[in-house]
Amino acid sequence: MSGNPVAWFEIYVQDMARARAFYQAVFQVAFRQLSAPLDELEMWAFPSDMDRYGSAGTLVKMAGVPSGGMGTLVYFHCEDCAVEEARVVPAGGRVHRPKMAIGEFGFISLLHDTEGNMIGLHSMQ
Repeated sequence: MSGNPVAWFEIYVQDMARARAFYQAVFQVAFRQLSAPLDELEMWAFPSDMDRYGSAGTLVKMAGVPSGGMGTLVYFHCEDCAVEEARVVPAGGRVHRPKMAIGEFGFISLLHDTEGNMIGLHSMQ
């Protein structure tokens, strides 16, 4: 494997409008709707820059695919994860684990979005 190990991510949701509102409020970003390859898909992309470090990804609503699974955990980069963590509850989510140190690797927060998905926040401060 060369380059970054993650090329793409998808966060599955049940209520796209609610999920978009949550992520927009927490991360202060605007989503862009993608043309989906199948009629049963609705996809909204996080802002991304393919020339910079990190991975691009989307919120996805697809018939027969529930949200709230715990097979994979996506961590979002932040300058200070306490800032985004403070926006979680007002946006309708809940904090599972408040900001905590992970030694030389910085800090993380764990939270649940409005769809029952757990996501992580990571920062070095």
